[in-house]
Amino acid sequence: MDYTKQCIELLSRHSDRAKVWVFHVRATWLSGTVRRFITSEWSVPHSENSALYVFREAAVEALRETNLQWTRIVNGYFLDYYGLPYLKSYLQPLTFAVDIANKAAAIPGTGNDIVYFTYTFDVAKFVVALLCLSDWDETTYCYGDKATWNEILQLAEESRGSKFTVSYDVLEKLQKGEVTELPSHRESYGFFPKPALQGFLSMLGRYVIERRFDIPADKALNAKFTDIQTLKVKEAIELWRGHQR
Repeated sequence: MDYTKQCIELLSRHSDRAKVWVFHVRATWLSGTVRRFITSEWSVPHSENSALYVFREAAVEALRETNLQWTRIVNGYFLDYYGLPYLKSYLQPLTFAVDIANKAAAIPGTGNDIVYFTYTFDVAKFVVALLCLSDWDETTYCYGDKATWNEILQLAEESRGSKFTVSYDVLEKLQKGEVTELPSHRESYGFFPKPALQGFLSMLGRYVIERRFDIPADKALNAKFTDIQTLKVKEAIELWRGHQR
């Protein structure tokens, strides 16, 4: 096996989870059959006060103690969420900022911050391309498209043919671990309890304001693999046109 990747669920905050990440890295290294390792990131760099930071960094520190070639992939936010259920995806629906199904939005900050998005199938294309490179950086960037939340809201309203109910969550509210509840959130509480979902979405909102979703495009794989075609934000949202829900 030339490479492996780590896919461990991160919803628990228990410290033993960090040990699992470390054990996974060490077992991979000691196997003697693996040369490359892609650690489970698939988002943006986490801040040190994030509940997820300890898990991410535990794996990274363990990798730095090996001779494995490794990287973490930063792809922004998954575009799938804004095309579901009309876009092929294996992700569970999870509404952040713009609830297209219910014509509502709870946008973090001013709505003018840049956010990069990537469709999961396009992430896969970039990973395949990455395997062709002989050298890896510690962080690998890729993206499908970029937009502000206000631009996404406008596209969603045009696609649905009506104005949305809109609120803006200020940083102070997000810092308290709170977001404005959207109608679709209630559908997620069965697998993502409200307190945990509020905390997770408020973290994402803070990341938007901190510009963590603003990927350095000049460092992305897109510049090396210009033949990779990606799904655009408008194309995903346009899938809603003509549907009641």
